[in-house]
This record gives sequence, structure tokens and C-alpha cells, in this order.
Amino acid sequence: MSRMMAFATALATGAVVFGASPATATVGTAPRCAELAATPIPASVISLPTRGGRVDSASLVTQVVSGRTVEYCNVLASIFPKDPSAPDIRLRAGMPVGWNRDTMMFGGGGYNGTIPDITGNVPFGRPDSPTPLARGYATYASDSGHQAGPAASLDGSFGLNDEALRNFAAGDALRKTHDAVQYLVRRGYGAGPGRTYFTGGSTGGREALVVAQRWPDAFDGIISAYPAWNNMAEILDLGYLAQVMSRPGAFPDPAKQGLLYNSVMAACDGLDGVADRIISNVGGCHFDPRALRCPHGADTGPACLSDPQIASVTAASTPFRWPYRIASGERYYPGFPFLSGADMRTPYLGFGTTAPANPMPATSAYGFQYWDQWVKYFLTRDPGHNSLAVDPRRPGKWLPRISYLSTIQDRNDVDLRPFARSGGRLILMHGSADELVSHRSTNDYYRRVRATVGARQTDAFMRYYVAPGANHANFGAPAFAATWDSLSALERWVRDGQPPARPVVQNPRDGRTRPLCEYPGWPRYRSGDPARAESFTCARGTA
Repeated sequence: MSRMMAFATALATGAVVFGASPATATVGTAPRCAELAATPIPASVISLPTRGGRVDSASLVTQVVSGRTVEYCNVLASIFPKDPSAPDIRLRAGMPVGWNRDTMMFGGGGYNGTIPDITGNVPFGRPDSPTPLARGYATYASDSGHQAGPAASLDGSFGLNDEALRNFAAGDALRKTHDAVQYLVRRGYGAGPGRTYFTGGSTGGREALVVAQRWPDAFDGIISAYPAWNNMAEILDLGYLAQVMSRPGAFPDPAKQGLLYNSVMAACDGLDGVADRIISNVGGCHFDPRALRCPHGADTGPACLSDPQIASVTAASTPFRWPYRIASGERYYPGFPFLSGADMRTPYLGFGTTAPANPMPATSAYGFQYWDQWVKYFLTRDPGHNSLAVDPRRPGKWLPRISYLSTIQDRNDVDLRPFARSGGRLILMHGSADELVSHRSTNDYYRRVRATVGARQTDAFMRYYVAPGANHANFGAPAFAATWDSLSALERWVRDGQPPARPVVQNPRDGRTRPLCEYPGWPRYRSGDPARAESFTCARGTA
């Protein structure tokens, strides 16, 4: 059904409108905020099973957002689950005075459990560009159907409940939230939105691909950054690495992580034509960690790696394959480049500062803690279970449960032709030094889309960029904190049919710029000032 047909149907039936064209009636640009307070949200406007919902509060707020004073209706609401023992979905919407008649939904991170900042920017967004709310978007997000405890995005305890699990892992909460907010937007402004957008990174990047796959008519434009789209596949790899690094003497401490990082940098930094602490030609970087072997393979201090440590970092960089079938069809996770997680400046995300153990230390790698929560609450549903006792290579009695969970967590339908036919546009981004979600995995997703949809057809609706030196969400102090005004580029593509042209990323910490090359391209230094993007050209090759 086209967006205009969907809107006409909604006018006749009162049903929810996905991606509808603007109403022909007069549209208010200031929300009727007071009228939204305590508004019930009928179950009939939400297209997945719920018991409806309710606005908990609605109040006008004046706030400085990305340098602009913005007045908006701050709406807090709850969506009630079918299962009375399941937690509510809690959402927040910002409905600005001076509405631009479009909406923007934000995805979450980790296991979610908190509502993302609806006043914030898109992933990798430039700090000097206005955020969606400051541009006049009605913005919204939810906690995906559970409320995290002190562990925040590393709290997987909600997985004990089936409905909460599906709300998060299958993305059901995304649709429920979207439906509810579209209803509130129509109540608040007197009409539905003109265009609908979605943005998210990590788990939110996976959620961005979920909505494109499951509900191709829902959003006109999507930004997906560093997406954990094959979530089960990555979890199995993380579990394997946790086991490997928990072996005696196998964990490289932060000093050895720094040694590895600096050694890889020394070996590969100049492969793009300039030594600038950014490895752009990632595909050409073939570093052998055995070059750092301690005498006789024993651990003799921070200046070398022992044999068990070499085995650990090699395992992290090697594709992990499992010798059994799971229902999602995934067979492997591609591993991480040596540069990922080896940077001593961000050890928490990559290797952590402490070896994995039982109980799992809070200073171990983020991914190892993620695995620990998944085993306890998704897989075994036993909070006391030792996650290191589950072997992803030989899961034994847990294989049927792993296979079932893969159908929920691996959102790997790469046939995006329905999304393309609906007029949707997708910008996909990843940093080449991501230490939590491998950019190799996103490379794989993009290649699968092109193989299924066709190269020319894919280029008509999708762009994929790898940002050299950028890590996960620009966390800590990456070699290059890539920022780009991708939202303006997406707006021009959706509104005017103009795809992104020669985008440039900037590191706000030092002002350096680089061309943002379409995959599999990467920036090769040509001549001139190495701090300026025009001194580089996009070379073709494996990134």
C-alpha cells in the first residue's frame, strides 16, 4: 500500500498511519500540549498486541538544544503489555513549537532499558549541526519494553519474560512505540507527519535495520550506524572469546593492549600514503602478533606477548565459525581487526581491563558482560549460571534454545526491495576501528544486500560508508572521531531525490577532515595538507 493510500485508509478508519503524507486539513505547528495529559492510547491504534497505553504527563519545556532555544511538549507515556507480568514500554516524545511536520525516532543501545535522549543528535552527527529536535522534528524513543537496573545497558534480566524479550530482541517495541507516538502526534498537532525518520547506532543500528526489514512502509529515511544486526552470531563469538581470555595467562592487560595497538599502528599507518595515526587501508593491514612474542613464549612483562596472549588476540581477529546449524542460518562471525579493542585508550569496550571470570567483573570487556547477561537471562534463564561454562562451539543441551533465540535476535533479511519500493532511503555507517561491533560484519550485510537486490537497485536507495579510525560511537579517544551531518544529506535524498555526494567527515577534536568513501573505498593520500579531505582520493579495495 502506498503512503497516500495508507493515509486515505486511516482517515476512513481511524487506524494508525505509517509514513503517511501530510493531512490536507490545516496542521498546527504548536502542539496542544495540555490536551495530551492523561490521554488514553487505544489498543486499536497499535498494530501489535497490547492493552493500549496512557500519557503519564505532558508539559511545555523550554530548553537550549544544540545552541538553539527550543520550546516543546515533553510527553511521557506508557504502553501496557498483553502479559500482565511483563513490564510496560515507557516512551518519551518531544513535540516542538514550530514543528517541521516530520518525525524522528531514536534507537537504543546495549540491552536498552532506558529512554534515549530525544534532544540528542544522530550517531556520528556533527556537534555543530542542529539536532533533530532543534530542526523542528517531533522526536521520540522508548526503553524497548523494560526498565534497567543499576547495570543500565548491561542489564539483561528482562529476558526472563517472553514478551519483554520479543519487545527488545525482535523489535516489537519499535512498532508499538511508533504507532502510539503517531497517534499522539495526530492528537497534538491535528494531523500525522509528512515524513518519518529513524536513527540509531549499535543496538539502535540493528533496530534501524529491523524497521526497514519488518515494516518497509514505516519510515522514509533511516540512518543505521555500527549495527549489531546479527546479534546471535556476535554473542556466540563474544562467548568464545570470553572463554579463551579467561584461561590462565591468556588475557593481555592494558599495557599489552597498548603494545599491540602501537605495533599495529607502526606496521600499517602508512599504507594509505601518510603517517597520521589513522589506518585507512584496513584491508591491506596484515599484522602478525607473533612478531611480539616473548622469549620462549613465556610472559616476561609488558614489552611482549606470551603464547597464550598471542592465541587470544589471534582468536579475536579470526572469524569464529560453529559446527552446527541455527535457525537464522548464520554460520559465523567475522571477528575484529587487530586495531579494534587493542587501543589502550578504550579497553573497556574491546578487551576490558580485567580478564573475564565467574562472577563476571564489571571491569571486563563490555562484550563479555553482555555475553554473561545473555547466558543468565536469555539462554539458561538461571541468574546463577556460570556463563563461562557454556561453550559456544559445543553448546550441548542449549543448542535448541540458541537456535530459537537466533530467529529473534538475528535480523538478517537482506531483501530490502520492499523498503526501496516504498521510497525509503538508508544511510549505513561504521567505523573501521570499532571494538564492540565489527565493521567486517556490516561489510558482510551490505554485500548480501547487493547480491540479493542488485548493485544498481541497491545504489538507488542505500549508501554504506566506513569511517577510518573511528571506533564504537566515538567512545573515549579514537584515532579519528568521525562526524558528519548525515541527517541533512538524508533529508535531501528523501525530499529532493539527491543522494549524498562526496561527503566529508571531521574530527571535532583537532579539525582534521577526511573524505567519507563509499564501501569498499578508503581515503588514499594524494598530496597537500594531510589534515584536509581534499588531499585524499577514494581508492577502491577491500576495507
